[in-house]
Amino acid sequence: MGFASFMGRVLFASVFILSAWQMFNEFDASGGPFAKELIPKLTVLRKNLSFKLGTEIPNIDVQHVVAGIIVLKGLGGILFVFGSIFGAFLLLLHQAITVPLLYDFYNYKPNGPEYSLLLNDFVQNTALLGALLFFIGMKNLILGRQLKKRVPKTKTT
Repeated sequence: MGFASFMGRVLFASVFILSAWQMFNEFDASGGPFAKELIPKLTVLRKNLSFKLGTEIPNIDVQHVVAGIIVLKGLGGILFVFGSIFGAFLLLLHQAITVPLLYDFYNYKPNGPEYSLLLNDFVQNTALLGALLFFIGMKNLILGRQLKKRVPKTKTT
């Protein structure tokens, strides 16, 4: 069971680690191709938040956002391989921030071609989010059981 669990964590985390490695290799002065895709989505988010909150939201530096995403994916993936809850929380934070931002199917008409592609990616990444929540829950359950186990006291006569 231990080896299967380790291999499962390696395969799961490889999605994040390889993606972070690719983003790191493509990172340049402009933030890379991921930043070009992220700029319009952050602009829409900034405008929506400014409208809802009634105050002006400052400009967001996309290079810092991309660097943060690379760190969350890479460090979270590596720590997750070794069974760390902290690594799972980093990946959970990454998924919670990027999934609604990148796969904004709700901004498109249901009959459009972008809608079905974005919805499919959204659902797949939501499944990854669910797997991370499952891992955290199981890890907490195992830790809770270990804390409840007590050494039986010897009887004195």
